[in-house]
Amino acid sequence: MSTHAKGLPAEEALLKLKKGNESYLKAVTSSGDISPAIRQDTCDNGQHPYAIVITCSDSRVIPESIFSAGIGELFTIRVAGNVINEFQLGSVEYAADHLGSNLIVVLGHTNCGAVGAAIGGGAEGFIKSITDEIKSAIGEETDGYKACCLNVERSIQKIRDGLSIPPEGIENGPKVIGAVYDIKDGHVDFL
Repeated sequence: MSTHAKGLPAEEALLKLKKGNESYLKAVTSSGDISPAIRQDTCDNGQHPYAIVITCSDSRVIPESIFSAGIGELFTIRVAGNVINEFQLGSVEYAADHLGSNLIVVLGHTNCGAVGAAIGGGAEGFIKSITDEIKSAIGEETDGYKACCLNVERSIQKIRDGLSIPPEGIENGPKVIGAVYDIKDGHVDFL
């Protein structure tokens, strides 16, 4: 991966996500900047998201709210079960290479329907491609939280392998981490 733009270092981006989640836990409304001024600025000057978030399509999981982020701050990729294939890898590659995002977060969540369906088996149609991928990640695990974590770990590995991202501790390249959002209390556990 080559970098065309340099963004916020991964450690600073992670701290910003953590502080944003702390604000979210106390908030009644979203505190991210969605003003006409930021819309105009990102229109005129482009986007420079400080983090890439790959998460589930679940309507209860809203990364911009969860991390108190506004327009242009997060490059969000959503797909049921936060599974990774070539489309998601292409999106991650774009955000890292062209937009300068140095932190990639795979965000799973509690009570995930896709993970539950993989545990229960029996999915049909196009959904089966998602649950089969999750089943490959979780094996015979039946605990929903543990299965979610295993699924996040598999997606992290697919990103690292697919984009040739160096292992943790090596300075070059973006940092890839996992997290789990608790849909009941709003807290994010970074794994």
